Amino acid sequence: MNYCSYYQAYVDKPFCWYVIAILKSHEHLAFDRTIDTPTNLFEFYVPESREQEFLTRMNYFQEQHLINNLQKLPNRLMDPSQEL
Repeated sequence: MNYCSYYQAYVDKPFCWYVIAILKSHEHLAFDRTIDTPTNLFEFYVPESREQEFLTRMNYFQEQHLINNLQKLPNRLMDPSQEL
């Protein structure tokens, strides 16, 4: 079974709608969701074949200060001990 690449980033609250709308406008680019609402911490599941395109978009968002602290982490779905 193939797993997507996994990223986390903090999204600037006033621009959450913008960042998510841009990502959703690109079919199959990433699945996103908020994992910590008070801090606006988002997680992103990215197919390996779309990872470079995803990173291009995220780098632009970082340059515009719409997101910060983008990190590639181990996919938490691969660890059965992690809570969902």
